Amino acid sequence: MTDRLSSQVISPERARGLDPLVLAYVGDGVETLWVRTHFALEAPTDSAGKLHRKTVGVVSAEAQAKGADAILDLLSEEERDVYRQARNHKTKSGAKNATVGDYHKATGLEAVWGYLYLTGRQERLDELLALATGLTEGKV
Repeated sequence: MTDRLSSQVISPERARGLDPLVLAYVGDGVETLWVRTHFALEAPTDSAGKLHRKTVGVVSAEAQAKGADAILDLLSEEERDVYRQARNHKTKSGAKNATVGDYHKATGLEAVWGYLYLTGRQERLDELLALATGLTEGKV
């Protein structure tokens, strides 16, 4: 994905002022759309149900935790701070179909996606999403 869905871009300072779970909320949607787009273009004749099952396998907390482990050393200090704040943030909802550790790592990763998206860093977002998900953009 090279174009943004929204023209709204905020400053890094404003983004860091958002609740980490709000960043994760945005990031969850960003990653899901990115992965859905990848699969839809990769296999346009697959049924919506099959595309959904493929997507769920990539955006599950377990898969996201593995993705976080894969890219953690590649994150800038700023991105690592966003990740850490969200990972360590207390949540009211619990992990569903995942360990608590995986759930927290997934939340941290989603916050990074949300942060990069909201601050308009699309190239960096695409690069890290491809590495974390194991899906290569342009491979379609």
